[in-house]
Amino acid sequence: MPDLDKKQESKLDRRIASKLYRGSPYDGFKKNKTVNEVLDKRTIMTLFELITSHTISYVNGAISAGKESVVFWGVDDGNASVALKIYLVSTSNFKARMRYVQGDPRFMRIKKGTKNMVDLWAKKEFQNASQCYDAGIRVPRPIRVHNNVFAMEFIGTHGTPARTLLNCMTDESDYSEAVMLLHALYQKAGLIHGDLSEYNIFKTESGLVLFDLGSAVDRRHPRSEEFLQRDINNITRFFVKRGLTVDNPADVYKSVVS
Repeated sequence: MPDLDKKQESKLDRRIASKLYRGSPYDGFKKNKTVNEVLDKRTIMTLFELITSHTISYVNGAISAGKESVVFWGVDDGNASVALKIYLVSTSNFKARMRYVQGDPRFMRIKKGTKNMVDLWAKKEFQNASQCYDAGIRVPRPIRVHNNVFAMEFIGTHGTPARTLLNCMTDESDYSEAVMLLHALYQKAGLIHGDLSEYNIFKTESGLVLFDLGSAVDRRHPRSEEFLQRDINNITRFFVKRGLTVDNPADVYKSVVS
């Protein structure tokens, strides 16, 4: 975008502000410092582009916050909810994420710099989600990625996200479904989640839904075996803590890759 003079920039800022924050932020979101880091000028312009292109109509409040991203509740022109995952441009945590990118044959050219890495991570999550969705795996439907913002289907109702496995009662069927999701990821989408846990699996009336797919790697990744074993161990540990009978992780691994 070309440089704007101060008068034009001020006018644009007011126009953007009129489209953002139609609703109140989620009560649990109190990290004003994080808000300031997320809503830098570039991110606001990215949101404005999503509005002018009719990907969304406006943005409500934030619904969750982490070290690397904040998720906002958006609404599209048809009044359907949209989840907007905004990756923090100012974060330095993405340096530690390089192991999930380097070695992935889908991403051979990696530009240096935090901003480039953050944008690549958003693009990577969008591509991972698209591969899963196209393979028929339950994930939030990917809508669009632009710079550091990933727009996707909102899993939940009226701005309240669905509950994760951590916050739900679980039984043997949930364990079996979690293992089947691992199998489908590997066999149908050619991916390994890389960061799977009870924190990034929604439990819905129609079944489990995977999310937070930024760490997912192609199964040809040199560390794919390590990441898959860790995913299996995480899920096993969670269901064991819930008092359920589970399969041997080694047997689960064999069933996933065979």
